[in-house]
Amino acid sequence: MTNKRKITFANAINEALDVALGIDSNVLCFGLGVPDPKGVFGTTLGLHEKYGVERVFDMPTAENGMTGIGIGAAISGMRPIMTHQRLDFFLLAMDQIVNNAAKWHYMFGGQGNVPITIRLILGRGWGQGPTHSQNLQSWFAHIPGLKVVMPANPYDAKGLLLSSIFDPNPVIFLEHRWMHNAIAEVPDGDFRIEIGKAKTLREGDDITIVSYSSMVPEALVATEFLSRNHNINCDLLDLRTISPLDWDSVFKSVKKTGRLLVLDTSNANNSVAGEIVARVTMDCWDFLKQAPQRIALPDIPVPTSYALTKNLYPTPDDIALKVGAMLNVEVSLEESLLGSSVHHDIPGKWFSGPF
Repeated sequence: MTNKRKITFANAINEALDVALGIDSNVLCFGLGVPDPKGVFGTTLGLHEKYGVERVFDMPTAENGMTGIGIGAAISGMRPIMTHQRLDFFLLAMDQIVNNAAKWHYMFGGQGNVPITIRLILGRGWGQGPTHSQNLQSWFAHIPGLKVVMPANPYDAKGLLLSSIFDPNPVIFLEHRWMHNAIAEVPDGDFRIEIGKAKTLREGDDITIVSYSSMVPEALVATEFLSRNHNINCDLLDLRTISPLDWDSVFKSVKKTGRLLVLDTSNANNSVAGEIVARVTMDCWDFLKQAPQRIALPDIPVPTSYALTKNLYPTPDDIALKVGAMLNVEVSLEESLLGSSVHHDIPGKWFSGPF
């Protein structure tokens, strides 16, 4: 690992794939669109040319069958990285990942491993609608034997992807499409971040905010505003991994602040946020000053139209107002924290795609 440079989330993913392919000849990278000119939103560009068709290749539109082939290759000693441009497409392969990959290590008494990494892209976008913008991470987190990783910045994306690829058992690696153009400092070379460890992004004594994936940048905007304008100081945790989940960090923070707000990108019912609220209520009851709260999507399919999605997704405004209500502080928003010229269905003025 050498000096850091500023690169995009997509470039960080690309570098992690390049490093993994370079240091281990058993690593394979395949999926729909992997060798295409756009390279899955730029994340696989150049790999086909560098490593050849035998290690980096396209696949038929046969998600279940190709996932089975990937699992078989993993059992046989390879390290497949399977890429789906949308999580929604991968639902056809749930049988393979749930009934085969996730169970293998357990069923053979720890003597067998399935080192496969499944990259899935999820989340909102321009008119993606109910079948192309689902956030179904709680499905995967519910399954014993699957690790579920959801990075929120380029640095974590590279370090966590490398750890996922070289993990001995299956990892679901979920990339929110809004993150691909985010920019941050990232070391070059091989570096790895331990799976299952949350990161504290801001420290404060007033309230704990637990977030992950695309809700992290939203939370950063809200917490910075609250600190600057209202002297409300939040403990902000980025989970980074939702299975295993870093309960020690969550409990430690809640015991310090006595308050909890969980941010989630998925529907509220049976969500990761709901599980966190439940566990904190059970394990930290004596430390709580009030009932934990969550912000998540309503329990409806995601609409397609611009008008119908306008008030669907949580914003930094919603987070700031919810924190104010929990602390009984009147939070004044003279204008949206998003900025008046930014459309609600793009993450910022810098955003120019991909979907």
